[in-house]
Amino acid sequence: MLIDIAKKSPLFSGKKKAPQANSGPAWKILIVDDEPDVHTVTKLALSRFKLDNRTLEFINAYSGEEAKQILLKEKNIAMAFVDVVMESDHAGLELVRWIREDHVNKAIRLILRTGQPGQAPEEDVIVNYDINDYKAKAELDSRKLVTSVYSALRSYRDIMQIEEAKESQIRHRKGLERVVQATSGLFELRTLHNFADGLLTQVATLLNFDSETLLFSCSSVDAMSEQVSANKLRVLAGTGQYSSHHDKEIPENIKEKLLQALKEKNCIYEKDCFVGYFPAKSGWVNLMYMGGINSIDDLDKKLIDIFAINVGVAFENLLLNKELEDTQSELILRLGDVVESRSKEAANHVKRMAAYCFKLALIAGLDVQDAELIKHASPMHDIGKIATPDSILLKPGKLDAAEWSVMRQHPQVGHDILARSERPILKAASIISLQHHEKFDGSGYPSGLKGEDIHIFARIVAIADVFDALSHARCYKPAWPLEEVMKAMKEGSGSHFDPVLLDLFIENIEVFNMLKEKLHD
Repeated sequence: MLIDIAKKSPLFSGKKKAPQANSGPAWKILIVDDEPDVHTVTKLALSRFKLDNRTLEFINAYSGEEAKQILLKEKNIAMAFVDVVMESDHAGLELVRWIREDHVNKAIRLILRTGQPGQAPEEDVIVNYDINDYKAKAELDSRKLVTSVYSALRSYRDIMQIEEAKESQIRHRKGLERVVQATSGLFELRTLHNFADGLLTQVATLLNFDSETLLFSCSSVDAMSEQVSANKLRVLAGTGQYSSHHDKEIPENIKEKLLQALKEKNCIYEKDCFVGYFPAKSGWVNLMYMGGINSIDDLDKKLIDIFAINVGVAFENLLLNKELEDTQSELILRLGDVVESRSKEAANHVKRMAAYCFKLALIAGLDVQDAELIKHASPMHDIGKIATPDSILLKPGKLDAAEWSVMRQHPQVGHDILARSERPILKAASIISLQHHEKFDGSGYPSGLKGEDIHIFARIVAIADVFDALSHARCYKPAWPLEEVMKAMKEGSGSHFDPVLLDLFIENIEVFNMLKEKLHD
């Protein structure tokens, strides 16, 4: 009878039709039956079946347990014909329950087939088991078989389309969440270097790629010229093989893609690379080259476009903040130069001080932001000397008690000048100005602060100030050799200077001596 079913199938014919190209992968059908003839006939009856111009792929299991193992390994099985009686009287029913409950597969279409309807009455099975159709083998002729497969596959196709739509919506939402998280992290970065590194990290996270990247910037004027040379494109950061490209010629294949992005004013997506175009209102453009990309889908492109807009805003804010900080730093340096010139101190004293303080702050474990703060604030340490009379400030000999009393006022005067500002650099400068003559043992002035009651900025400045003062000539003394400077400073450990900071300074004296030579008169 089974062979007759196959021969009567409208898909079974002696005439061969010209084959048509498949429009997608074959539909996977699992046949679970302990009778080999059932497998053979089912495949024969459906041998020329197609839906949406896709053929069928048959997978065979001869017991419920074998079917479980197949379902654990195989993906995207669209439907299954399941016999009821196999290794046990209810093996098929147990398999159905396992598929729906334990395997949690609600998409696969299940057609129960049985040659012994009495073992599993149709009404009971339909009510108690999550199946999609029930057929007695005796009534399942070829037309019903084909109809059942059409119905099951169409149902599976529609379910998968709904699931894909849901997954797409979830992916869009999660993608937008990643954009927000990635961008918010960039807004917190305060230096161009950190911004560049952060941007590369966030794009890799956004796209779930671990690719080698380069980040560039150039002015909009250069970008409009369409003649951007290597010296016009500033390399901000790189990863992988590009991590050391800051001083190297940009490879021609990369430069070509960058120029294309500048010309089109848009991101470029290609099968092997991605070029990000992130403009800022201030007239600068960030360009990012990411190589080794397999593919970027439409959702990734939309996420990058949104991300690019937010990056432009973050970059704009960074440049504005940097401009403000640079202006403050420039004014502070100029004021420091005025004090330096008036008091006849060694040229570039405040510049060297700033460099020493920045380096010692990093060595001592302060974060980069605090190290930058002390670097910009330290040139103001002696600003209070603008109120000190020349007769005292420029006196070559020893000061008497009255003169010394006036000289000791400059920390408080400097603090009073700066203390009302709410700007971080000026607030730091006010603290440094007030405390830079305090001593670790409490014998300093103006407040006699002791130990860690003295702000760490002032403790660092005290070391940098004395080192530079002793290393260079003043109106009242010649420059000391490095050995004598180190000896004098070691004698002040624990009394004048914080012993821990001084040890770090001495351990790295070659670094500070190189800075001294670099910023010499």
